[in-house]
Amino acid sequence: MTVLGEVALWIALPVALWGTVVSFVGGRFRRSDLVLSGERTAYMLTLLLLVVSAGIIAAFLGNHYEYRYVANYSNRELDTYFKVAGLWAGQRGSLVFWTLLLSVFSSIAVFQNRRRNREFMPYVSGTLLGLLSFLLVVLLFADVNPFERMGFTPVNGRGLNPQLQNYWMTIHPPTLYLGFTAFAVPFAFAVSALLTNRLDSRWIAITRRWILLSWFFLTNGIIFGMRWAYEELGWGGYWFWDPVENASLLPWLTATAFLHSIQIQENRGMLKVWNMGLVVTTFLLTIFATFLTRSGLIESVHSFAENLRIAYIFLGFMGGMAALSAVLIVYRLPSLRSENQFQSFLSRESAFLFNNFLLVGVTFAVAWGTLFPLITEGFFGETRNVGPPYFNSVNIPIGLMLLALMGIGPVIAWRRASRRNLRKNFTVPVLAAAGALGALAVIGVRHSMALATFTIAVFVMTIVITEFWKGMRARARIAGEGMWSALGSLVRRNRRRWGGYIVHAGVVIVFTGLAGAAFDVRMEQELAPGEAMSVRSALGTEYRLVYESLSHSRPRVAEGERENDWRWTALLTVYRDGERVGILRPERRFYPIMEQQSTEVGIASTAFEDLYVIPKEVDLESGSERVTFEAKALPLVPWIWYGGLMVTVGALIGLWPAARVAAPAAARRRSRPGPLPAAAAG
Repeated sequence: MTVLGEVALWIALPVALWGTVVSFVGGRFRRSDLVLSGERTAYMLTLLLLVVSAGIIAAFLGNHYEYRYVANYSNRELDTYFKVAGLWAGQRGSLVFWTLLLSVFSSIAVFQNRRRNREFMPYVSGTLLGLLSFLLVVLLFADVNPFERMGFTPVNGRGLNPQLQNYWMTIHPPTLYLGFTAFAVPFAFAVSALLTNRLDSRWIAITRRWILLSWFFLTNGIIFGMRWAYEELGWGGYWFWDPVENASLLPWLTATAFLHSIQIQENRGMLKVWNMGLVVTTFLLTIFATFLTRSGLIESVHSFAENLRIAYIFLGFMGGMAALSAVLIVYRLPSLRSENQFQSFLSRESAFLFNNFLLVGVTFAVAWGTLFPLITEGFFGETRNVGPPYFNSVNIPIGLMLLALMGIGPVIAWRRASRRNLRKNFTVPVLAAAGALGALAVIGVRHSMALATFTIAVFVMTIVITEFWKGMRARARIAGEGMWSALGSLVRRNRRRWGGYIVHAGVVIVFTGLAGAAFDVRMEQELAPGEAMSVRSALGTEYRLVYESLSHSRPRVAEGERENDWRWTALLTVYRDGERVGILRPERRFYPIMEQQSTEVGIASTAFEDLYVIPKEVDLESGSERVTFEAKALPLVPWIWYGGLMVTVGALIGLWPAARVAAPAAARRRSRPGPLPAAAAG
């Protein structure tokens, strides 16, 4: 199977090049036979790349260490599901996986539009197949071929990075890749719209679900990555402004801006140039994420870098795509004029535009902070690192303004907001926020950013709840339904609007969870078996940890043999406010082959906070088994994951295909014709 995969990889390149050429030629000269051939090429590429991927997985499962990629990312001791995940564990396999996903989405886009939107499809197919051709050229000629053989066969492989041997890392990279590759479809339709001069809102309507699908996967990929960092890296946090974390955030920010700004184009025929620029920028940022991860120019636990050649290839590709896109946009500027103008600062258009400016501002700030070390090294010969203080000081205030706009934008009127509109929609939320601010001040909350976050969160959540309540009440009155039935009907009839409100509510909860970091409590203590330590959380909960025992496995190694992995595990009994609630088993592990250590933390969760225990040091030499533990009480961290789940639900509602909703019974009775008058009957 592995040899078959290697052959399929070589066949895929000429197939992709053929499809690219015939799609563009067919579109230019209106040759339906060539267009059809190009579309069928997308299906063929998907089949070939499935064979390629199956060949790589077979090499991992079969322990074929003669392949350099398998030898570097697997060994005999690795669990089976991590061997399957080897497809995206390193640079070579992840590029194959990226190419596979792009081919799958290309096939779906072609299949969906095989009978409609025919005027767009030749250039859509050509663009997508051109992207696939580029990736296949990289795989075959940039020293990243996953089927490269070594001159010998090792007895065992090097193994997977210990920090990647975690459940969340089996789903975090694929989810991000799904988001990155899905956005290639809107980009292809944008290119097609520019080439065909069909620059009304139709291409946006066609790709709206693709945009939301990409955003959905990017959101979940980021949340999964946060969860991995929280559980695996052993520092008690979930976001460190790592360069690769930032690389995944950048396209999410511009995709979010794009999702909001297209509503202005659809409703008011405005911001056409801006939207075209955003779709191109978002696509380029997905490529930038690939470049940054694989360039070798940055240090990160997420990095897949193996050589620098691929960095220059991706950088050149990004520059070429940016230049071509800019030329097309400039050429079509006369057709991209806005149909209307902004009439008032107090309007939904202005709120969405301000939202876009802030999101693009955050994008620039994050990109600048990420690239600043490379810039200083290139120009001044020294690396000046930018840490979390810079990112937090710049982005937290902007984030709070964005949070407030999430409440304002959806309910303020289009064109020009009247006093009645402002009073009707914002009086209750402002009063609720003021009440929350006073209550928080009374109970002693003094952290300024946390106080602002909680206050704005109440403001936005009040708007969301009020909108749902008004909609449910109106629906129940008109249709004669119960409140819960009215809620279901409301959502079914306008999934996009109400799904968006649920997403906003989820983001509010995430922000609240993030603000809880202002009240983290940390305690560090060395314990011997039988001793205990206590930590009191900011919410008033008293935790007591009793260190029961230590177990360790450190195998003896005969001379000439390779030392195996070893670990030690502490057993801790947890008491919450005097009541025994469970046992934690934090670990330290050592991997001799890689000369790396990893930490498995112990986490005890409630609905409002986590107890987070990190084993830091152990004294095995003296036989005392004394261990230094760091215990953290982390308020509101679970709300990050709850809010993320709510965002997922809202996005799924928005993605779900609209269904025809039958008229309610009461409405049907009112519309049913009554008996004819006697005179008419006669």
